[in-house]
Amino acid sequence: QVQLVESGGGLVQAGGSLRLSCEASGSIFSDLAVGWYRQAPGKERDLVAGITSSGRTTYTASVRGRSSISRDNAKNTAYLEMNSLKPEDTAVYYCAADPYGLGDENDYWGKGTLVTASS
Repeated sequence: QVQLVESGGGLVQAGGSLRLSCEASGSIFSDLAVGWYRQAPGKERDLVAGITSSGRTTYTASVRGRSSISRDNAKNTAYLEMNSLKPEDTAVYYCAADPYGLGDENDYWGKGTLVTASS
């Protein structure tokens, strides 16, 4: 069993930056694809960025070029750095992981961390 704990959310001014962390328990973290999802009020939860076990990354169009997902397998931790934050980035951000790739029903989910980008 893998538990995921997010941290790093908070209130940021528009144009600012933040780094979210996702720390995982267990010994299989390096074998998992890891993703960051977000859910804004009244909207569905969507994938923001993902990274495979081999380090291949993907980003949704709205954050591409101003965000970076990374992982440190030695620390069992994944990160999402976001720059030039916009009010529309405001959402609860969830970390998720799955051994077979990311989708809507991943094996492991964190409880989320709130990011608020104020204008």
